[in-house]
Amino acid sequence: MSKIHFYELEQLSAEQRARLLRRSEVAIDDLIEYVRPIVRDVRDRGDEAVIEYMARFDKVHLTPDRLRVSREEIEQAHAALEKDVYAAIEHAVRNVRTFHQRQLPHEQWFTEVAPGVMAGEKITPISSVGLYVPRGKGAFPSVMYMLAAPASIAGVPRIVVCTPPGPDGAVDPASLVAADLCGVHEIYRIGGPHAIAALAYGTQSIPRVHKITGPGNPYVSAAKRLLYGTVDVGLPAGPSEAIILADESADPELVARDVLIEAEHGPDSSSIVVTDSRKLAQAVAALLPAKIEALPEPRRSFCLNGLTGEKGTGGILLTKTMQDAIAFVNEYAPEHMEVHVQEPFALLSELKNAGEILLGPYTPTCTGNYSVGTNAILPTGGFAHTFSCTSVFDFLKRTGVAYLTAEGYASLSETTRRLATFEGFPAHAQAVTERPVPDARK
Repeated sequence: MSKIHFYELEQLSAEQRARLLRRSEVAIDDLIEYVRPIVRDVRDRGDEAVIEYMARFDKVHLTPDRLRVSREEIEQAHAALEKDVYAAIEHAVRNVRTFHQRQLPHEQWFTEVAPGVMAGEKITPISSVGLYVPRGKGAFPSVMYMLAAPASIAGVPRIVVCTPPGPDGAVDPASLVAADLCGVHEIYRIGGPHAIAALAYGTQSIPRVHKITGPGNPYVSAAKRLLYGTVDVGLPAGPSEAIILADESADPELVARDVLIEAEHGPDSSSIVVTDSRKLAQAVAALLPAKIEALPEPRRSFCLNGLTGEKGTGGILLTKTMQDAIAFVNEYAPEHMEVHVQEPFALLSELKNAGEILLGPYTPTCTGNYSVGTNAILPTGGFAHTFSCTSVFDFLKRTGVAYLTAEGYASLSETTRRLATFEGFPAHAQAVTERPVPDARK
């Protein structure tokens, strides 16, 4: 086995540092022209095009009446799912719903910014959202409830899911159960860029939605980029990534195990230990090969590619001080961040950019992915600098509301006239000069 990538921050060249920060990138630009005709075809031909692409890409032959998952199929999923898996999904959904329930803002609020001048906001749910839940070679009920629970709690009146079926045309039972427990209204057995186009434009069987969110493969990401401006496409999501920030107090056994959580997601995932302890760094590097070798395929190869391969962007980064480590982590802005230090809460205020921050040795990334309650649909590729984790706020919109009393109007009319005149908007100015100033004493 090749050696685990081992970097020392002070010795990195500018090119090496940029490569680590850039991590694995999805070459979406190369896929845009491939996906463009698919998107246009679905826009123009609707169901007919969707069904043709399902047969072409997924080898699943459907008719329009089978695009939507029936209530009977959902009931069958409830009955068929293994009891222990069912219980685990129920437990996780309960925690995720509890967490997101606490995020709900007041439906409306006002403040008096000056005498007689009232300003505030009204909060309303988006009227329809499309959730994309990938499948690949497995099933991801966790993605389903991470998206559907906050949408349901936000009060979205129409929650639609698109998820690819298996070769037999059936949708994964665990995902159906998760969707039903979270209150999803419609489920369609389609995936890929044609699913994104169907949600954006609508077809004969699938009414359009106003927002689409959820992770997907590079073709799905390309479709979202093409449809930006036609529909809200949510936060950007690329290959999985995690950083473990650790000091000399960290247990190398736990750190080594946790490195593999994100590394096993795929060949382009990035998982990095950032530490100021050479002793810890060397211990983790020594433990990783055996742990990787013990994994089944394809997870073993995914970890090898990311942590030892020529194009891999995972490994161990040694810094001179903890402040250097924190600075690097904040610049990297990881999707997931574990903090294995003596006093994790003491560092929390210094950690500025991350999709999620998991504190202490008993909060591995997998608990965030599944069950702790925080949302695991997170910004990747450095977008944690500006994007937030998925939450009820992704499914709500704010509308400004204002009210002026006679006294408030009188206090603002001259200021409004002056600014409108200065900016060259005579109709703006006349709207106050031609409107009588009320007697605020009446």
